[in-house]
Amino acid sequence: MRWRRLSLRIGFLRVLVAGLIGGIVFFVWGAVAHMALPIGEMGMKSANAEDPVIAALRDNLPGEGVYMVPGLAPEKMSDEAAVKAYSEKAKSNPNAFIIYQPTGRDGMNMGPQLAVQAVSDIVSAIIVAWVLSLGALGFGKRVAASAALGLFSWLTISVPWWNWYRFTTDFTVGSLLEQVLGWLIAGVAIAWWLGRGGR
Repeated sequence: MRWRRLSLRIGFLRVLVAGLIGGIVFFVWGAVAHMALPIGEMGMKSANAEDPVIAALRDNLPGEGVYMVPGLAPEKMSDEAAVKAYSEKAKSNPNAFIIYQPTGRDGMNMGPQLAVQAVSDIVSAIIVAWVLSLGALGFGKRVAASAALGLFSWLTISVPWWNWYRFTTDFTVGSLLEQVLGWLIAGVAIAWWLGRGGR
């Protein structure tokens, strides 16, 4: 019993360290993808004239939230006239998906956001390391499985955003590259650490 507890503890620590290493690697990859490569910025653009857009947002959006313009309020879904009017407007006008916060924030003060990102990456990598430790897999299969988990995350999040909310194709492809390549690279580090000691 004592040896079993010790073995479980060692296994847990191995997964924890593998996840920590993988999370750091994925975090660094994210910095490279956004700052040195065009991957992280694919599809991102700036408005020709920001001030009129900001004024329009401030004057016409009631508060913090996610907006689709043109949009149809849920309570009007059963109103045939409202649905028809929305359909016509949506077909003949530009469409926008807006994440609106009425209170400003300095986008260059990234310290808190980087901290949250680092914690998120490390926790995600610990989960990946745990999944990869469940079977007696070799190095290559563990790396492939890690990349597959990156693909899984993209399919379950980015593709629905592209499908339903009209996120642009280049933004969606950039997300695919960032996730799959990132977890492939992080998977190398995780698989290397998990392989130490013969498993």
